[in-house]
Amino acid sequence: MNTIAIIGAMPSELADIRRMLGEAEIKHISGFDIYVNNYKGKTIVNACCGIAKVNAAVCTQVITDNFHPDCIINAGIAGGMNSSVKVCDIVISTEVLPHDLDLHFLKDYPPYCGVFKSDERLMSAAEKVCAEFGVNSFRGRIVSGEAFISDNNVKADIQKRFEPHAVDMESAAVGHCCFLNDMPFVSVRCISDNADDEGAMSFDEFEKIATKRVAEIVLRMTEIL
Repeated sequence: MNTIAIIGAMPSELADIRRMLGEAEIKHISGFDIYVNNYKGKTIVNACCGIAKVNAAVCTQVITDNFHPDCIINAGIAGGMNSSVKVCDIVISTEVLPHDLDLHFLKDYPPYCGVFKSDERLMSAAEKVCAEFGVNSFRGRIVSGEAFISDNNVKADIQKRFEPHAVDMESAAVGHCCFLNDMPFVSVRCISDNADDEGAMSFDEFEKIATKRVAEIVLRMTEIL
């Protein structure tokens, strides 16, 4: 893979990646600042899409249309939704889907798919790097919705309906857009909180640790892909 795109929702999710990549060419396209680096013989494109699904989908399409990457990695932090997953562990998406939409509307109407599968090569690369770094990782479903989950009752409802490993606000949109473009993708998320009543407090405490960890993993992935 010669051109790899990385999409994060918040500036903090890309700060360490950009620091490690060094000086970049910045292109302003459709309201996004898209950073382009030559890194160890490859072109690495990265952009901060903004929070939630519409921002993520538009950014993914802009990058796809303008840079034609070989794959897209959605990198960032997420809330843990499985009892085995602890704060600062990594969840590698096997598939992504929205938790706040009746999937009937996606399955029975275009795009006739409501669950978007991650690419096996990308999942394997993420898993390999996590093992190399000695970081606990889990393959699992990631669900996305238009809210930061920090309520035990809401968490329990999502767990019951979807049995996910993690919850965020963008992965499903990136996966949806990649599905439409036949683009390999994976979401690599470091758990910053447990998406429960203590979620906001945990997020503030572990955000910097989690974003640095996922940055190191994703950049190492680009080297072995």
